[in-house]
Amino acid sequence: MTRALREIDPSIELDVVTTLPNRYNSFCLDAPVIEEWDGVTIHRIELPAHKSGMWDQSLAFWSYASQARNMARNSQYDLVIATSSRLMTAVLGAWVASQQRAPLYLDIRDIFVDTIRDVLPRCSALLAKPLFAALERWAVKQANKVNLVSRGFAGYFEDRYPRQRFSYFTNGIDDEFLTSQPEEQQEPKHSLPLRVVYAGNIGEGQGLHAILPELGKRLEGRVNFRVIGDGGRKDLLRTGLDSAGVTNVALLPPMSRDQLIEEYKQADVLFLHLNDYDAFKKVLPSKVFEYAAMGKPIWAGIPGYSAEFVRTEISNAAVFPPCNAVAAEQVLVTLAIRDAPRCDFVKKFSRVNICRDLAKDILTLVRQR
Repeated sequence: MTRALREIDPSIELDVVTTLPNRYNSFCLDAPVIEEWDGVTIHRIELPAHKSGMWDQSLAFWSYASQARNMARNSQYDLVIATSSRLMTAVLGAWVASQQRAPLYLDIRDIFVDTIRDVLPRCSALLAKPLFAALERWAVKQANKVNLVSRGFAGYFEDRYPRQRFSYFTNGIDDEFLTSQPEEQQEPKHSLPLRVVYAGNIGEGQGLHAILPELGKRLEGRVNFRVIGDGGRKDLLRTGLDSAGVTNVALLPPMSRDQLIEEYKQADVLFLHLNDYDAFKKVLPSKVFEYAAMGKPIWAGIPGYSAEFVRTEISNAAVFPPCNAVAAEQVLVTLAIRDAPRCDFVKKFSRVNICRDLAKDILTLVRQR
């Protein structure tokens, strides 16, 4: 996005306030605290290590927010852009914009108020939801424009904020995955077992603990799963696999992107799953885009809008209801086990092209002042 903004207007100076890589306590990448290049300054804030639990993520965010606010006090911005996979990042961006009296562009990647109803215990959710709903209203109403990465969010936001302006720029495919797609269709594979790879977070939202113990057991001898990542439900998943006596699911630690791409290349099928929660009927996981770019068959337990998107946009993909091992087994046989380029999809959802259009949309706020 920074490059896209600078390409449109080379006079722009950008301050990016983010974090040092910290998603998993078990995996960290080195990155400079401050990085400067071509009119861009990136500030990376160090956070305490966490294991993706709600409490330690909250502490990590509080640390980030405190340091980001201190940085903002010493700067003057003409525009604030906040991209938010969690509501509180949007709230932080709204606070900075209000203090700076600057326009605010929000990029929303999750409906947190919906999600907490499903992922928190019932009593905690009942207490927390009114507070977070109020924070959401304040942040969205502070924004001059809001981008929603999923069309599935439209009903929720447009009904609640009819006076707000919305755009719909999705996630996209990074260059590393664009260059890794197969050049031509390959011959199908008929031998077993299939090598199935899942890569990503292993949390409540992904619900792997609710599907893989039974699914792995049903497919012994036919499928070997490789689950790459970490998260708050990894121990629960491991316990479930052990209790079911599953021997064909390997749990692997997080990997660098280069290593991950090699795992994708070695896979026969790429696996995706979301838990069976109403909130996830609206989302569009970013993982869909990198999976599709690899040209591999996709096997996805996803609901609602994301299921519709995959069926409509991605060839050689099989979709089943979340947490339904029987349905997952049934649709697996519909996949053609071969690599094939998805040229139209890649062209349509290249991150470079999406970022260019999103940057133009963002800069209209500055030009309207």
